[in-house]
Amino acid sequence: MSAWKVLLTDGLEENGQAILREKAEVDNCPTISAEELLQVVGEYDAVIVRGRTKITPAVFEAAKKLKVAGRAGVGVDNINLEAAKAHGVTVVNSPTATTIAVAELTIGLMLASVREIQRADATMKQNQWLKKQFKGAELTGKTLGVIGFGRIGATVAKMASCAFEMKILAYDPLLTNEQISERGGTPVPFDELLAGSDFITLHLPLTSETRNILNAEAFAKMKDGVRIVCAARGGVIDEDALVDALNIGKVASAALDVFASEPPGECAVVSHPKVICTPHIGAQTEEAQARAAEDIA
Repeated sequence: MSAWKVLLTDGLEENGQAILREKAEVDNCPTISAEELLQVVGEYDAVIVRGRTKITPAVFEAAKKLKVAGRAGVGVDNINLEAAKAHGVTVVNSPTATTIAVAELTIGLMLASVREIQRADATMKQNQWLKKQFKGAELTGKTLGVIGFGRIGATVAKMASCAFEMKILAYDPLLTNEQISERGGTPVPFDELLAGSDFITLHLPLTSETRNILNAEAFAKMKDGVRIVCAARGGVIDEDALVDALNIGKVASAALDVFASEPPGECAVVSHPKVICTPHIGAQTEEAQARAAEDIA
């Protein structure tokens, strides 16, 4: 039996598990609770999570043998990085595996939002033919503001530009203007992006700087009838301010894959008729999960 033990707390595609089993003993516990994790984590050399499990300072304190904590996905906001560093644990992720999946969902949410696809489908299933009620708009020729122009943001921009000839405004304080231009965007200050965009999509991690980056003040600077899309991280949009902006018509529609609290339960933003909601499925494709599993393993 291998001297190394790996714990999978949120499941992992079989191709990734097979790689791990070549070198280690693997325990797959996709329904493990936070309390159970604290009880058993001390036995393991490595832990791999997805979005559900939180590796807190208490977990690191209990994980006396832990050497590596991995996230089969992009963001590592559910792993306490300060605690990991304090305990000498390396944190790894799979940053490129889900790029295409999240970018494609973003485009899908934009189309669904502007053409009210979900409401049209629901009325058809109720044997209603409400053709005249569904006058949408087109993406082609519109201006897309991309907040966060990393791998996913730049991929969304490429898809929108190539498929729909959208003009791309981009804001990313971590990139130079030259880097943004090389990736296909027109670099602009944040306020200029807000004022000039017909659609705004966010592709940011959740940090103290990005929390509620779209707040009441930001919405007030946008065009009337702007449309908001977010498949990044919950918390980058002030959901109460978004509901207010929807109610007064400042925002025509929103499409959200992520929420400040997940699952969000019954709340104003989820129940709003002008909001399309999906349950954090950005990375949920067969191809993306296979890539993530292989990368993290």
